[in-house]
Amino acid sequence: MTSVMNFDIHRVNRETQKDIQNIINNKTKPPGALGQLEQLALQVALIQSSIHIEVTKPTALVFASDHGIAERGVSIASSDVTTQMVSNFLAGGAAINCFCESVDMELKVIDAGMKKKLVNEPNLINQSLGQGTSDFSLTQAMSVATAEKGIGLGASQVQALINQGCNTVALGEMGIGNTSAAAAMMCALLKLPVEQCVGRGTGIDDQQLQTKRQLIANSLELHKGSIETPLGILAAVGGFEIAQMTGGILQGAQEKIIVLIDGFIASIAALLAVRMYPEARDYLVFCHQSDELGHESVLAELDATPLLNLGMRLGEGTGAALALPLVRASCKFFNDMASFAEAGVTV
Repeated sequence: MTSVMNFDIHRVNRETQKDIQNIINNKTKPPGALGQLEQLALQVALIQSSIHIEVTKPTALVFASDHGIAERGVSIASSDVTTQMVSNFLAGGAAINCFCESVDMELKVIDAGMKKKLVNEPNLINQSLGQGTSDFSLTQAMSVATAEKGIGLGASQVQALINQGCNTVALGEMGIGNTSAAAAMMCALLKLPVEQCVGRGTGIDDQQLQTKRQLIANSLELHKGSIETPLGILAAVGGFEIAQMTGGILQGAQEKIIVLIDGFIASIAALLAVRMYPEARDYLVFCHQSDELGHESVLAELDATPLLNLGMRLGEGTGAALALPLVRASCKFFNDMASFAEAGVTV
């Protein structure tokens, strides 16, 4: 298992960037006419260090876990819904199932630490860190050792996909209470007040929002001695699924594959990963802007312009799945679109 301090991540090699950009500029179109798709093609070509780029065996990993803070009324749903939704994923009935099927993407579901366990589910990958985190308004969400273990487990799951030929992985999550954990992490990572980070999550009312913000503010004060490092923040107020997504991101960056980042929760895992290893940023494709309060600020911190803005805030990896056709399209035009010389077009 890879230690959090032992990833070997390097930035993409930019020595060929000018040549790659010239290939893009000489396609039969005005310079820049394909907008973000041109930037995406450049990024993928740099990641793959190739002038023939492709998506192979794309897979979405959805990590599910529960949160002790959910018992404090910060969501419209109880923790039971985490397990119920995982059952729905396994039965093929959720949005992420529909979207993965529509874009020919494999889906794997991981129990990262659900409160209620599912038995006799051969398609559920069990790498549980426990029956939900502790309530971080009262104590640490998890130990530092557990946070490190979670990062290692997420890394091992992505490595297993790479060993099977996957070069594009999408990361999603399910966990009642996880917008509270992600927002608390955002406050600590960006040193921002709760009012700029803590949103309505599943759609809570004004009173619940006030409670959620107060709990997170109190929690940050409680843990102020422990939240000086990314790992400390994860252990103090994070989630098991966030830990495993962070590990998946870091392993993907180490192995130089495309890592598709979904919405708010996944972006917090991405921010954590980049704070640990800034080099990891080169491998991340930000797929959509969530409607959740705070996501725009996280994207700005990561210098990320997402591919889509559909007003979504579901999670599950849905935005990442929907962005996959754009990644494929960027590869297709880069590989197969004629140059001016090939087409006999003079400019």
